[in-house]
Amino acid sequence: MKQAIRTDKAPGAIGPYSQAIKAPSGTLIFCSGQIPINPATKEITGKTAAEQCRQVMDNIGELLIAAGATYSNIVKTTIFLTDMNDFESVNSVYATYFDSEPPARSTVQVSRLPRDVKIEIEATALLS
Repeated sequence: MKQAIRTDKAPGAIGPYSQAIKAPSGTLIFCSGQIPINPATKEITGKTAAEQCRQVMDNIGELLIAAGATYSNIVKTTIFLTDMNDFESVNSVYATYFDSEPPARSTVQVSRLPRDVKIEIEATALLS
């Protein structure tokens, strides 16, 4: 059976979904899209997309830890930006989370994100 991953160190779901799911095989983790909510204050962190990216990646990191993984286990991410002009500044922050062999990735511009944030990232990780 699939297993819901929950942690108080990442924002709780703001809708009918799980923070993350471990697949029945136990080898895949699907992290729901994360926005830059500080889990302690429940407030949006950062004014710029780059600042918000750091909080989003930290939230993903906490979900990975709760599932027994690290950033190096991520095999695919999707980044949603409200302005593609933020692509380079987000890349500069995003890159700091991966030592080598970053995951496959898609980046798309969207018209709007929850709570009017500038960025959302979802991730899929592979446990060995």
